[in-house]
Amino acid sequence: MKRNKQIDIKRALALAGTFTFLCSCAKACLLPFLTLCFKQLGLTPAMTGVVMGTKHLISLVWCPAMSLLSKHYNKRRAVINGSLVCSAAVALVLLFIPPTDVHTQDSTCNMSEQSSSPTQSVADHLLTSSVGPTTSSTGTHPKINTGAVSQSGVTFPAKTLGDTESAPVMTSKHDKEKSHPQLSEKNLSVVVDNSPREPKISSSVVFHTTSPLAALQRNKRSNIKSGSKEQPKQEKENHFDLMSSLKVIYIEHKLFFLILITVSVWELASAPLEWTADDSLYEYLDFADASDRYSSTRVWGLLGAACGVAGVGSLVSQLSCLIIAGQIPRSAMHVFCYAGLAAVALPVATFLPLHLNKKRDKANGLLKAVQLVRASPHALLCAITTLLVGMAGSAVDNFLLWQMQGCGSSELHMGMSLGLALLSQAAFPLLVGRVSKLLSPGRVLAVGAACLGLQCFYYSFLWAPWAALPAQLLSCFSSGALWWAVKVQCDNVATPGAERSVRRVYSTLSLELGRGLGSFAGGFMVQRFGLEWLFRGVAVGLMVWCVCLPLLQWKAPRQRRINYSRLLAADVSEASDSESEQERDWLDKAMEDDKSNNNYGRRINH
Repeated sequence: MKRNKQIDIKRALALAGTFTFLCSCAKACLLPFLTLCFKQLGLTPAMTGVVMGTKHLISLVWCPAMSLLSKHYNKRRAVINGSLVCSAAVALVLLFIPPTDVHTQDSTCNMSEQSSSPTQSVADHLLTSSVGPTTSSTGTHPKINTGAVSQSGVTFPAKTLGDTESAPVMTSKHDKEKSHPQLSEKNLSVVVDNSPREPKISSSVVFHTTSPLAALQRNKRSNIKSGSKEQPKQEKENHFDLMSSLKVIYIEHKLFFLILITVSVWELASAPLEWTADDSLYEYLDFADASDRYSSTRVWGLLGAACGVAGVGSLVSQLSCLIIAGQIPRSAMHVFCYAGLAAVALPVATFLPLHLNKKRDKANGLLKAVQLVRASPHALLCAITTLLVGMAGSAVDNFLLWQMQGCGSSELHMGMSLGLALLSQAAFPLLVGRVSKLLSPGRVLAVGAACLGLQCFYYSFLWAPWAALPAQLLSCFSSGALWWAVKVQCDNVATPGAERSVRRVYSTLSLELGRGLGSFAGGFMVQRFGLEWLFRGVAVGLMVWCVCLPLLQWKAPRQRRINYSRLLAADVSEASDSESEQERDWLDKAMEDDKSNNNYGRRINH
């Protein structure tokens, strides 16, 4: 005879918590710093937004599809193991993508050298303030955007290096070569302040490119005005400039498509991991009548992400001198940490408890959940809120590190800041009791979105490397409280057995769609207006919605929730009461009949 397997709930929870911790730690080593790696490779903000938006849209479609396929063919363990191996292998491909010829602002290893030479400090900052390569209109060298330079309290407008025709020359070429030999090699014209203060590079840079055709027309006009007699020579030079500009554009687009394909394949490999493991664990615990202990694994995921992002930030900061020397690429440390933790999680995945329940969560579960959300006005308002929060969150996830790097933050500052946000989010369950007594779930939803808007507004005014830390404490409400309110709304809407499907409508469909749309829009907004205006625009949009949300909730009709478990219990109690009443009536009738018979017998005897 086949012996039934004994279910060990504590062992299952321990394995699931360990697996969730390792997977979250691995993702946190790479995902938060991914856009920073794209910037260092040479992608513009618009290209970065397109890559991240495509990643979120792939996750939106591929996660539900792969979860259903793995369940239908009973291949969940193969999907989990294959996702870990393939995602780690595809992430290593990022190391083989060659960067464009872009100088990036790097960490504090060479700050002492820069402080000894103020002229060199100005030149290095000017050369490192550009994010992506732009085309040149007057020479073969790529044009580099210098942004707005602040010296001695005066902010100068943005200029472009290499554009000697459009910018007036302050000093002669001989004087520049004599006084500033470092700048003469790059044909730079810079007024250097002799004060000991180090000049700051403003991060409100408007990223733009110069069209090669426009550059050619400008050169033609200048030749006609000058009346030069060397037209054949100028035409050859203009043709050479046009070809070099087209070559730079070709290199940019080639890099963009290489990164887009790599990130898409990586998302296809890694996206099914969380859904598949989540379904397996929940069905296993539900089979053991312990599904109420399922939510404990979420805390381990937040703690693992906090450890991963803080640990890799500290590690990269410790190795900053080797990175600047060119011995180790900056993105290599993030990729190696991700691949190493994925390899550690692989043995845990082989012992992960799995259970297949084909009667639960059918293929149309998500469609029924969408119908439930659509039928309730309050649930629909909650879905719109999560969509807007996803759009705002994508701006923070994609470009916050760019803003911090512009303020001089190293990976240590970035990792500690993001880790503090995750820890504050994990600490919200300690405050649930007090918050629920003070505010209703609808009000908590509005407060959480308002806190995210305040964070975005604060991010637009960063002034120092550690300046982002105080705002991260608001993540306790902007993320933790908000998702607690969403969970309460899911419980109010869902029918028995559909709770998880309704939650996934919010956490996956609505949130991922918002992140995808926000990434596309955020990249083009940074390209056009700059980083500060991106965060300010997001903050204003969220504040307007937080003002409108309570009014819409007040106007929306309230639907009373039907508690099916209480209804069934009431039916059982009513049935038992009716049966007892029938038994009591029969007994009373029998006793009355017996009493009447006794009285009749006594009369006859008399």
